[in-house]
Amino acid sequence: MQAIGWQPQRAPDGAPLHFERHRPEQTALYCLVQQHAASFIAHTEASTGAELPRFIKDEFDAFLECGILAHGFLRLRCGECGHDKLLAFSCKRRGFCPSCGARRMSQTAAHLVDHVIPHVPVRQWVLSLPIPLRLLLAAQPELVTPVLQVVQRMVTRHLLGHAGLKADEGHGGAVTLIQRFGSAANLNIHLHCLVLDGVYRCGADGSPAFIETDAPTDDELHALLQTVIARLMKMLTRRGVLVEAMGQTYLAEPDTDGGESRTLRPLQAAAITYRIAFWPRAGQEVLTLRGASLREGIRKAARGQ
Repeated sequence: MQAIGWQPQRAPDGAPLHFERHRPEQTALYCLVQQHAASFIAHTEASTGAELPRFIKDEFDAFLECGILAHGFLRLRCGECGHDKLLAFSCKRRGFCPSCGARRMSQTAAHLVDHVIPHVPVRQWVLSLPIPLRLLLAAQPELVTPVLQVVQRMVTRHLLGHAGLKADEGHGGAVTLIQRFGSAANLNIHLHCLVLDGVYRCGADGSPAFIETDAPTDDELHALLQTVIARLMKMLTRRGVLVEAMGQTYLAEPDTDGGESRTLRPLQAAAITYRIAFWPRAGQEVLTLRGASLREGIRKAARGQ
């Protein structure tokens, strides 16, 4: 690989950039998966009497090969100095691989800033769902799109109203990132919506003109949330996943006949509620590390305080 007119790149502080190969086999997550993935899969299938879906096993297998030279690599050689670098292949998965996830996150952010989002104010709207609906969307991912459509329509209608426009007089814009996990890597489907903080209206010459809107007040947010809740309940009831009876609304009885449902449902329910799914401690809450305060608590417990 010959570099023509190449100049060494430098960091903002002037220091030369240095490539260091990622070594996933030295991380705690890799060791954890390597040591316990096989027993976890075997115990889950034995407990539920059904096999885990193939995509879950493939995710573990691909992660254990990601960044490992033994599973393939590129040899990069400088044509001038003859120096070699080895670049291991990556899994490019969307599950829990930190390296591939971070790379995709950076690439997506750069793409949105450089090529998608116009140079106008943008506000982030986050929709968090109650635990029963999180479990519903995890079990039936095809419902995520209609849920998002309801949210986008209500937010756009709110912005049009603030701009003094009717529904056919302007257009909003948004990009939504569907996040499936919480800060503890627990199952938590929620929506991060990057919404233009205003609407576009066609001018007299046909060119779009952006109308910026004021920030919503607490009362406006509360009213908008109540509208979103009502529309979501109506949509989910119409689709048959919610049932209304005697003034109460509850989830319809899920279909648990399939093997995939028998294995995934207890895992999803446990992950959403921070519980352990199987083995002797099944049903107990997981231990979450939260910095120095927890460490100090452990020290005091060890000292009998």
